[in-house]
Order: sequence, then C-alpha cells, then structure tokens
Amino acid sequence: MIATMSRRRPDSSELDQTGGERTKVKVRDLVKVFGPSPEAAVQLLMAGENADEIRSRTGNTIAINRVSFDITASETFVVMGLSGSGKSTLIRCLNRLLTPTSGTIEIDGQDLLAMSDAELKLFRRKRAAMVFQHFALLPHRTVLENVELGLKIQKLPKVERRERAADVLALVGLSSWERSRPRELSGGMQQRVGLARALATDPDILLMDEPFSALDPLIRRDMQDELVELQRRLRKTIIFITHDIAEALKLGDRVAVMRRGEIVQVASPAELVGLPADDYVANFIRGVDRASIIRLGSIVSVAVRARTSEPLPQPAQAGQVVFVVDDADRPIGVSTANSNAAHGRETAAARDEEFVQLSVAADLRAAFPACACGVPIAVVDEDRRLIGTVRPSDVFAALLDQGAATGGFPHA
Repeated sequence: MIATMSRRRPDSSELDQTGGERTKVKVRDLVKVFGPSPEAAVQLLMAGENADEIRSRTGNTIAINRVSFDITASETFVVMGLSGSGKSTLIRCLNRLLTPTSGTIEIDGQDLLAMSDAELKLFRRKRAAMVFQHFALLPHRTVLENVELGLKIQKLPKVERRERAADVLALVGLSSWERSRPRELSGGMQQRVGLARALATDPDILLMDEPFSALDPLIRRDMQDELVELQRRLRKTIIFITHDIAEALKLGDRVAVMRRGEIVQVASPAELVGLPADDYVANFIRGVDRASIIRLGSIVSVAVRARTSEPLPQPAQAGQVVFVVDDADRPIGVSTANSNAAHGRETAAARDEEFVQLSVAADLRAAFPACACGVPIAVVDEDRRLIGTVRPSDVFAALLDQGAATGGFPHA
C-alpha cells in the first residue's frame, strides 16, 4: 500500500545565484520608539539599558527592540505574540505606515527607509498590499468597486480594471456577489473581498494584520484553508500577524514569536513545537496537536537501500529492512534481513514486504495507519526519491515530546 503527498519546491524565480532560496525581505536591528525623545532612547538601548529602565528614565516606549530576520521569496512568515508584543507595530514598519527609529529594511535589496515619497507610494501601490483585521471596505461601493479601488488609483483603464477585479473575485469564490454592498455579506465574505482587493494589484508581498481574528471560529478555519490554497497557487511572500498559536502553526512556513518588542524565536512549526527556545514559547505551544504539526521530514532516519541489480547488503541486525530502489532512487519494495538471511548475496530484486511511502511534508497523523504494518515508512521528496525512513517508535517519540532528547528535528 502506497500513499503520497506533494511538497512545494521553489521555482527558479525564488532562487538566488547560488541556487538557495532568494531573500525577499531583510530586516536588521530594527527599533521603533514611541515617546518624546526617541533618538535618546535608542542611544540608551545601544548602551545596554533595558526597555523598562529607558521608559522609567525618559518616558519613551521601546515598541520594537533590535529585531532582525530574513524572509525568503514566496514564504509565509507568521509573526505571533500577545497583545502589546509589538507585532502590529512591526508590520506597519514594513510598509512605512510607521517610520522605524533606527535599523534597516531591505526589499529585494532596496532600502525601504531611503525611498522617496514617490518611490514609497509606488511600493505601496504595486509591490506590497495590506489586508486589515476589520476589512476596511467602503460601504457605499459595490464589491467589485471595492476590489478595483487599487487599480483605479493606478489609473488603469476601466475595462481592464473591471476584468482584473472580476478575475480575483472568482479566485476567492465571490463572482456572484460583484454588485452587492459590503453590508449584504457575511464577515468571512467581507474578508474575502479585502483579500481580493489586495490581490488585484498583483503585489509581490501581502501584509496581513490579524485578518481573521474578527471572524467566527468556523469561518476563520475556512479562511485559513482558503489562504493556504491561494498561496499554493499564487506563491506570494506573505507576512501574517496573529496572536493565535494554532493559526500560526497552520499557516506559517516559519513562525517568529515576539515578546515585549523582541523576537524570541524564529523557527518552522515543527521546530517550534519540538524545540521551543524557552518557557515563554513552551507555554504557547502547550496543548498544541503535535500530530498535525510535526512533519515526517523532521524525524527521518537514514535508510538502508539497494538497487534491483545490486546484492542485498549483509543484515546488521535481525529484522533490518532494506529498501529496494530503482535507478531514480524511488522505492519500489522492501526486503527484511530475516526473510533474506538464507539467501546470502541474493540481489535486491527479491522484495517481499508491503510498505508505505509518504512525503517529507506529511504530518504524523498520516503515519498512524502505517505504524500497524510493522515496516518503517519510506519518506520521499516531491519526485518520490527516497529520503529516509521513519519507524513507528519515531512517531510515538515525537508525539510524546521526546524530540529534544534525540537531537531535535533537524530536517523540518
């Protein structure tokens, strides 16, 4: 029995000259101070005083405290934290709705803080779009008119902007609501309009500030699923703000956890759940459904393999499984040490056990049925090449929070 799942691989536009994933957003030592003397506060901060001392001495509040991170092209980067952690201030610095007090922000290598007013206006109109928590729709305009607003500001001809607005409304499933007013739509539908409006200008970057937090739980889950599907198809760079850990882990390729203006940890969902940086992060992920977060690729072990034309390797231990692979390194069968011990140097064409193969991106839930077959799971990449194996004991150890004891989850 064979089951497979696919994992998205970056295309050529998302890679740099070395073949690595291209950095889209680069933030270094970003500071945002609110108060009467922000420059003085920055000097004290750089001299080693903490945010509480600075506030007590100067009346300035350090909203963003020397934050640094990179975001790759087409990544969904989630910033998560409690109210007052600085996450919404951070996203407003990323499109210059707020001007940072110090530090640098680069978008595709261009210094955002050095942009002129004209360049900044163009950046907001064409390269980065914002999706707000409370929809921010114009009540006196139709759904179609709300969606085409950014295109109208860009002075696109009426026919062209109407066609493009209609296309993105179809993309979010609202084609039949073009002539409706926002008040006639549910909360989830209104947020779809807000998302369509952001997508209409075809921006490189989507900035999403708690866009689903005002929605009912069921509608919120539907919108999360919708965003995952849209991202699979459109491959935007998304910076998503939330206070909900489950939402962060569901949506994020990586998650940055903020506390009092600082980033405590940046990690993949599996790394965050398996190796929280400190008690603050551990408290966030307590109670999280580990089976839906941890991916098989994060607990994979080296596979013993042989090609069909090669002799079977000598068994290192009773019950050892040898995965038989074709010339493209795709698993086509397994042979156990027990069953082949009597065959000596027989070729790997002898394969006598059923096996399950799953993607490196599959979660632990997908592995549960396979744990009953007694043979390790073959973990494959999107081209179905064998990456390694996962044993039932690996799955159970991950569920029981034993990742740190085994060195964590290095392949997440």
